[in-house]
Amino acid sequence: MSDRDFDVIFAGGGLAATLAAYRLRQVKPELSVLVLEADDKFGGNHTWSFHTTDISEDAWAWIAPFVAHSWSEQQVRFPKHTRTLKSGYNSIFSETLHDAALPVLKDSVRFSTRVLSVSPHQVVLSGGEVLRAPCVIDARGIGRVDNLTIGYQKFLGLVVRFERPHGQPYPIIMDATVRQRDGYRFVYTLPFTDDTMLIEDTYYSDNPAIDAHTHRELCLDYARERGWQIAEIEREERGVLPIVLGGDVSDILEKNADGVPALGLRGGFFHHTTSYSFPFAVRCADAIAAMDHLTSESLHRITHKWAHQHWREQRFFRLLNRMLFWAAKPETRYRVLQRFYDLHEPLIERFYSSSLTLADQARILIGWPPVPIHKAVRVMGETRVNPIPQPVSSPS
Repeated sequence: MSDRDFDVIFAGGGLAATLAAYRLRQVKPELSVLVLEADDKFGGNHTWSFHTTDISEDAWAWIAPFVAHSWSEQQVRFPKHTRTLKSGYNSIFSETLHDAALPVLKDSVRFSTRVLSVSPHQVVLSGGEVLRAPCVIDARGIGRVDNLTIGYQKFLGLVVRFERPHGQPYPIIMDATVRQRDGYRFVYTLPFTDDTMLIEDTYYSDNPAIDAHTHRELCLDYARERGWQIAEIEREERGVLPIVLGGDVSDILEKNADGVPALGLRGGFFHHTTSYSFPFAVRCADAIAAMDHLTSESLHRITHKWAHQHWREQRFFRLLNRMLFWAAKPETRYRVLQRFYDLHEPLIERFYSSSLTLADQARILIGWPPVPIHKAVRVMGETRVNPIPQPVSSPS
């Protein structure tokens, strides 16, 4: 009797697991791979976006089939300035993730399958079935992070079809000219065709609550204010993502099963200010596919090292988050981003790709206040539980 059913098993079929399994099947087709996904398709109901400079040229060669839309420019809007950035921007839908991955993974996935537990060499399904593999990878999302100090990026978006062309050629990744409420609010728009668009009401908020009716109405109000008449709402998506203010990487990793490597948000691989995760999922997929001997033990050692390194590299972004959430009043948080988007475009690109230099960091902080000096000083240090009280949200 064999001691294995597969060479590699992924618990979860979201972004990180799907990309990693796809890349493994491309690079090492001799390995038997299984993805276990609770839903009936890869990726759930999401739109992932990234800047062109976030991804290496080599990675572009294999991720291209996943990309639904690409634009050569993007725009931001604030009360004091509007700016067009010449950086490319790209989006992936759950549908394109599924459609691109399925031909490669059609014999390597079980949909509508719930995982009960994982351990280094086996997965137990909700019905009691046990599957064995030398390498088990947990990519089932971040779950609760009770000991991590966080704020929230929350959003509700509508994919809509207009009665006539909207006339917006490029994404507006932040329109903060809208009324500020519940922290830092902006509207995010992605024009997919001449008459279809994602309109997303987005917040950097002190609380994770989503009032679906209110956010939906605000999306519709935004369309009316732009002079757009909606013919049909094609899809709705919503989400709440962590904005890390302080703590320790162990606060993310401690809930994972001992000895089981974790990917995606569960492994802590996301940008601490933007919550973007696609570039990190691509890098992890490439690194896993390049490993010579893939076992839970070998991969756990590496992902554990990656997670700690990534946490250190994100330290500056957590500082910026504390300034945004704790040094600025909720209704004036937009000023922090307004100032940031006045900086040189290459610096902005390095910010998104998590490759800021020390000179970049200094440039961001020099002349920082749009926040009071005494409050900025108080949030400079990172502690496990920050003693500074979070501000009360402004009335809606």
